[in-house]
Amino acid sequence: MTTHEMAAPDVKIEAARTEAKTHPNPPRHDAPPEHPGVRGPDWWLMMKAFLTQGRKIASCAPSSGSMARKMIDGIDWDRAKCIVELGAGTGPITAQLVQRLRPHTQALVIELDPMLCARLKARFSGVPNLHVVQGDATKFDQYLAERNLPQVDHVLSGLPLPSFPEQLRNAVLETSARALGPTGTFRQLTVMPLVYYKLYARYFDNVKFQFVPWNLPPGGVYLCRGFRPDSVTPPTK
Repeated sequence: MTTHEMAAPDVKIEAARTEAKTHPNPPRHDAPPEHPGVRGPDWWLMMKAFLTQGRKIASCAPSSGSMARKMIDGIDWDRAKCIVELGAGTGPITAQLVQRLRPHTQALVIELDPMLCARLKARFSGVPNLHVVQGDATKFDQYLAERNLPQVDHVLSGLPLPSFPEQLRNAVLETSARALGPTGTFRQLTVMPLVYYKLYARYFDNVKFQFVPWNLPPGGVYLCRGFRPDSVTPPTK
């Protein structure tokens, strides 16, 4: 392998970072054309998804840059080998990931809604080490195995977990716990600051809340460590 070939991934990632910084919203020009139903600004796609799917969508608008940056705040990029994003929407957090991905870091981005996933695939087509999947968040460990991806360091969730039926919420968190390494973090965004702190404290030993005032509406991020397996065990009758 030549030096030029070894450097190629770095060059591609740097180009992707530049694209994400310069044009964080428009779809990539070299990407496949979007389906006609997917056309329109991000806020319109999010509004349509919110109106048609309700409790499956966390917000009627994309997360702000401040919220997206807070979701990845404190990640050790020199050590991180695999990051999973659940419920990526139109990709504001994904764009922040793209700006910071190292050649040794893989990112799996999952979105269930077909229109939103089509926007993600158009926007981030060709980005090295980034895998965009239309699929079920409870099965992301399968998607990791299918792509031979390493143990997960961080899970970034944009899912409205408090609105999910308990069985579904438990399944998402159990899957995350299986995939995460012993020092991994589960990060959950919210637009209802501190309201659900006790909920996440039920599932994790260590929960910290980071407030993000410059979001519409104001929100924040729950930083969770130490999943508690007994939190999803059905009570004995």
